[in-house]
Amino acid sequence: MSFNHREEHVDDGMLLIQANLDDMNPEWVSYIMDKLFDAGANDVFVVPIIMKRGRPGIMLNVLVEGERLSVIEDVIFGETTTLGIRYMHASCHRLAREFEQVQTKWGMLTVKVGYHQGKLVQFAPEFKECEQVAKEHRVPLKMVYEEVRLQFMQQHKNASS
Repeated sequence: MSFNHREEHVDDGMLLIQANLDDMNPEWVSYIMDKLFDAGANDVFVVPIIMKRGRPGIMLNVLVEGERLSVIEDVIFGETTTLGIRYMHASCHRLAREFEQVQTKWGMLTVKVGYHQGKLVQFAPEFKECEQVAKEHRVPLKMVYEEVRLQFMQQHKNASS
């Protein structure tokens, strides 16, 4: 399912796949998440849960287009310790999004911007760029984020004046 990021829309043909993991090393989770994204998952997240008899566990959640189900199942059954998967049909409302550049003291950095009904409602600095700047300039990551957010807000304040 391909969509234009610049247009707000609802995807109705999605599946939410869940698997409970109670006998797996939690260190494996980030590796499995990467494999699921590589296999075409739209979103992957985990939730800590308490299983029967008080055992700690992890609920793996994968949001995916229906036609990618088989490859996602292969990853889950091949890489986790689960013995079963749950499927739920889901609709996802996706905001229109764009990427904007802002000038900072470290150079141009990217901000992901979300629009609902044409109105700016969300914005966030791109993590990997901010991380790279923080490492290169040996400054706290939160300082880079604050600078990018400040410059973005200033840029939009000036644009609306």
